[in-house]
Amino acid sequence: MNSFMKWVGGKYLLRKRILEEFPQEISSYVEVFGGAAWVMFARQEYHGMEVYNDINHDLVNLFRCVKYHAGELQKELQWCLISREEFLKAKDEVHSPDLTDIQRAARFFVLVRCSFGAKMDTFNGKRVSLGNVVKDMEIFSERLRATVIEQLDFEKLIPLYDTTETLFYADPPYYDAERYYTTEFQQADHLRLRESLGKVEGKFILTYNDCPYIRQLYENYHIIPLERQNNMTSCSTKKCYQEIIIKNF
Repeated sequence: MNSFMKWVGGKYLLRKRILEEFPQEISSYVEVFGGAAWVMFARQEYHGMEVYNDINHDLVNLFRCVKYHAGELQKELQWCLISREEFLKAKDEVHSPDLTDIQRAARFFVLVRCSFGAKMDTFNGKRVSLGNVVKDMEIFSERLRATVIEQLDFEKLIPLYDTTETLFYADPPYYDAERYYTTEFQQADHLRLRESLGKVEGKFILTYNDCPYIRQLYENYHIIPLERQNNMTSCSTKKCYQEIIIKNF
């Protein structure tokens, strides 16, 4: 199952490879940096507890509206005409205190779908259709039916759900590429994440860009190199982007 949206750093290209590293039996599954939840949605078969978490309030509000108010969100988006004017209007209104959560989610969704790289700042000018995604909102709602949706800093989230049978999947902003993300993430946060994951009783899988600093930070763990097509063309002229999967099992 695909996600209903794109997001900066989304794992559309790597989701199947990441799932290959998952243990066979998982009682609890927690996405620490949920984003567009490409890996979570790719897990069509799931059992036990499942948690989606992200610190971005607009993102969490959208997921909650998809889960609890899919029909109302469909109605809000049904007659939305994709244009630069509509994009700029959504950008202007998305944080208005006069909006309901559903109206805010609809405007945020338009900004994400119609901007370059899901950065929500510039209209991409391409032909974008919301029809199929809007039509399938109830399917996504059903998929999220048993999913707990949180908005917590990872340092609070991880111990809250940590058990010996929990798998944490963490896909934080990549090191020295934080400027491309919508959420602030500093070197101190990379260190905090390393400390938090180092204390878990359960298992974790972590994805990062392949760089000396991150390799040194996680040198005592299982590190698996991989590469994908580079879709951050504004960042690099290289055709392939080097990444790593880090595991504690």
